[in-house]
Amino acid sequence: MNVLITGATGFVGRNLLLRAIERGQKVYAPVRDESKLFGQLKVEGVETALVEALPTNPSQWPTRLPIDTAIHCAGALFERSLEPYLRTNVQWTKAVLANLPSGCPAIILSSQSAGGPTPEGNKAREESDADEPISDYGESKLRMERMLRRSGRSRLVVLRPPMIIGPRDSAVLQLFQMARGVVRTKPGFKKKTYSFLAVGDLMDAIDASIEAHDTLSARCYYVASRQQFSDVTLLNEAARCLRSKGVNLPLPHALVSTASVVVDSSPHLRLKLPSLTRDRVREILADRWVVNPSLFESATGWTAKSTLRESLTEAHRFYQSVGLL
Repeated sequence: MNVLITGATGFVGRNLLLRAIERGQKVYAPVRDESKLFGQLKVEGVETALVEALPTNPSQWPTRLPIDTAIHCAGALFERSLEPYLRTNVQWTKAVLANLPSGCPAIILSSQSAGGPTPEGNKAREESDADEPISDYGESKLRMERMLRRSGRSRLVVLRPPMIIGPRDSAVLQLFQMARGVVRTKPGFKKKTYSFLAVGDLMDAIDASIEAHDTLSARCYYVASRQQFSDVTLLNEAARCLRSKGVNLPLPHALVSTASVVVDSSPHLRLKLPSLTRDRVREILADRWVVNPSLFESATGWTAKSTLRESLTEAHRFYQSVGLL
């Protein structure tokens, strides 16, 4: 099977690329930096003959792209305003779809952010809940989904994962770097509760979507582990991997918001601390990001298998193996 993978140098896309190579699949990868793509594969020590880089401009792709499936996981994650999010997450996605072969199944990764935090009084957010994104990032993902529905394209599945954890995730690396310190900070004095998904389970969910694309309706599905955890648990589990004995320090929301203004004012800090921009801090301050994956589980038979501890341990081993921890 030949597959198109967008975002192949990013966290999820890179893991998908490695799995496809392991399976002997031919991969077409639109990337801005071809040397980065093949440099990463060289570090991984894997065969590159099965990978063909494509321009990021879909209009420059071969007229008859020989692919059987498209997996679209590229997107803008950290921008300063809505407009640059829309250029990538909506307009570029639209261009990608327009240049896929007719009838080619497409799996699109959106985000829990498109729906917003768990509605007040609910145990978990479900597909039937009204979408209420609280960040420009989430709004751009929701507009992407609406564009996809208007496209009229069949054989299209949209997945909304929550926090994703696993090897090659820069956010998890930053978590480990903080967790090995004497003080580990968290926003707010109240515990915050999250759903999550191991990257391996997400890849399995993508496989399940490909297998069941003819029976899945053209809608969005939440995909997540059944395990929930607090921000305190996340910090403690990361520290356990590192055998660190630091302490957790809650920070007032007002202080976190003020820090986001400082980060946004400095290009250097925005690059170093992208999750602390004002847009993404709006999500950090919400207390509950829990979703219910029942609809997707019932439709496909898929269930997430990895625990938080297993996911963090796998990520820790990877970063140790490449000398970053």
